Amino acid sequence: MATVSPPMSARPRLRLGKLLPYILLILGAIVVFYPFVYMLMNSVKPGREILHSPNALPSQITFSGYTDVFERLNVLLLLRNSLILAISITLLNTLLSALGAYAIAKIPFPGRDQIFGFMLATMMIPGVLFLIPTYVLMYNLGWVNHFFALIIPAAVSVYNIFLLRQFLDTIPDEQLEAARLDGASDIGIFWRIVLPLMKPALTTVAILTFMGSWNDFFGPLLYLTDPNLWTVQVGLLQFQSGVPGENVQEVWALITMITLPLVIFYFIMQDQFVAAFANVKFK
Repeated sequence: MATVSPPMSARPRLRLGKLLPYILLILGAIVVFYPFVYMLMNSVKPGREILHSPNALPSQITFSGYTDVFERLNVLLLLRNSLILAISITLLNTLLSALGAYAIAKIPFPGRDQIFGFMLATMMIPGVLFLIPTYVLMYNLGWVNHFFALIIPAAVSVYNIFLLRQFLDTIPDEQLEAARLDGASDIGIFWRIVLPLMKPALTTVAILTFMGSWNDFFGPLLYLTDPNLWTVQVGLLQFQSGVPGENVQEVWALITMITLPLVIFYFIMQDQFVAAFANVKFK
């Protein structure tokens, strides 16, 4: 039986329909990767070339910006302080957010939905409104110029609780009830059953929290006045100058040093990040 081939005019349309997703993906990749290429390219250019032709390839590669950063700043100390803050906030926030999400999602108690609704409502309040009360509280506690002023207020995130709570809705209640019938306590269920199942969501929360605390500039600038406690973000401010472009090499070099750890960390954990959002149910 002879088959009827599609008209010649339909073939280009079919090919274009197959190529269109790849074209869009390539364009999206260019949009995403261009800022990183631009950053790396300018970090190895001479200062004059950065100012006059920032989009052009470097005529000569120089690492003087990186060497000047290490000469003018104690970069290892800044990186250590940033890591202490980022890791402490990430661990504490991930654990407490997971506990809060588990209580709201899987432990029935009176007023649970009302409490969760109130928590979501607080997300609509601009954070700047809490700036002065929080600073006054930290000052009265004697935590100004201490890491506690940054770690404790960031220990819980309503958004992270919301995200983990939505992920917990994908875990059947019957599985937890079976563990309760076997005599397991809520803490035992949380550590032995829930946490292993929440690994993708916990990884996502850890990535977002780490990135947010690593990139935080205003918090360390406000609370940390001792140069020995400054982070890399505050260290970047030291290259500010009244002369335009005076420290442009150092700025691009330090920006690259700040950004690359986040990019590497994300690409290592991206599978868990995607898996979490693939399983989250929003309702």
